[in-house]
Amino acid sequence: MKLPQIKNPDKYIDLYVVDFGDHSGVGFTADEVAGLLESEKFKDIKVYRIYNAYPDGKMELKGVPNEIFQLEAGMFFYETDEIAARGDFKRLINSAVETTPPAKAKVHLAKYSDEKFATAIIFPAEYNDQISRWLLDIDYKTAGSAEGGTEAVKRYYADSPEILERHQLFNQQQIESLTGAQLLAATKKTLVR
Repeated sequence: MKLPQIKNPDKYIDLYVVDFGDHSGVGFTADEVAGLLESEKFKDIKVYRIYNAYPDGKMELKGVPNEIFQLEAGMFFYETDEIAARGDFKRLINSAVETTPPAKAKVHLAKYSDEKFATAIIFPAEYNDQISRWLLDIDYKTAGSAEGGTEAVKRYYADSPEILERHQLFNQQQIESLTGAQLLAATKKTLVR
């Protein structure tokens, strides 16, 4: 895979490189990659996330399985009483107001039983690393056990706990994603942005 020479490569960190087979494009957002993968024409593309970049234009890439763009991931923070769980829920919401998350996410305060509650944050799976980093950066901690991942989300939906409260988190998107004809035109470029 041959990549173009890039000036200011650090602005491409957390964006994606798409290998179309005959050429590659640098600078796609996760939403754009998800849109491409919905098309039969682009179902076999190879996707790489840009994890790091250096002043000389070199970049560290990590391959991303295409199916990850169709999944939800989540983090679930459990408590044994409702008061503690409500505190966890409110603290997460308030933290998101102060420091916006890297992706849209839904937050639920869920009740499994009188002795099991959870604060759930569910988001597109391609943002798993960024959301994990964000939770560390905001120093979000709870007293109970925690679990995460795509399988945890599937279990959560299968268990169908009672949702006591819900909230939608929005990211402060620095880059507006291309759609439709603009996105299709970008597939022919080596440098999308």
